[in-house]
Amino acid sequence: MYARHGKRLLDFLLGAMLSLLLVPLLVVVAVVVACAMGRPVIFRQLRTGRNGRNFTLYKFRTMTGACDVDGKLRSDRERLTWLGRMLRASSLDELPQLWNLVRGDVSLVGPRPLLPEYWDRYTTEQRRRHVVRPGMTGLAQVSGRQSLPFSKRFQLDNWYVDNLGLWVDLKIIAASVVVVISRRDVKHGQDVREVDDVGLHELTWREKQGTKGSGQHDHLPGTDRLKAA
Repeated sequence: MYARHGKRLLDFLLGAMLSLLLVPLLVVVAVVVACAMGRPVIFRQLRTGRNGRNFTLYKFRTMTGACDVDGKLRSDRERLTWLGRMLRASSLDELPQLWNLVRGDVSLVGPRPLLPEYWDRYTTEQRRRHVVRPGMTGLAQVSGRQSLPFSKRFQLDNWYVDNLGLWVDLKIIAASVVVVISRRDVKHGQDVREVDDVGLHELTWREKQGTKGSGQHDHLPGTDRLKAA
């Protein structure tokens, strides 16, 4: 009953309530981001949701659009601002996702939504994480944040799918509060290759470039930090 109806109802009610209560904070953060980095204030990116359906994820912007002399975007670590570090460490950059929560794109608790280009690279077992809505926080997110390798994240995501329930969600929410307050396992400007031990990003990058890989380690674009909680 909870998985089929109660979870979505709880998400909607909490999302609507938090959106109203946090309007002053949302406005303050938006103004600070605009003053520090200019527009756009909101970062938008396609992510894969339940049953493989893509949606637009919203966050507060944390990086500049700085490019090198060749016109290529610099690495995430170089473009991440001091304000961006603060927003990510406190998870304030995630607040615009309340709109995704109200819309039903995401759940409060669930697997972290990843990039659409990974979809065709998933194994059948890895794809099981998409049976449920992705979450603003989740079991994998509170079990290591950015330091957790992909293989372990998928394992924890599938455990969540198999054991989804109100009590499990409540425990994950409580753990998320502790993780955010303690700022445990926070890494700034992390390259996705540091945690991609299953090769999803590398395979996708090579496929896009139409090469077999030269062994060079150029910066891979689109490596939005997989921050959790």
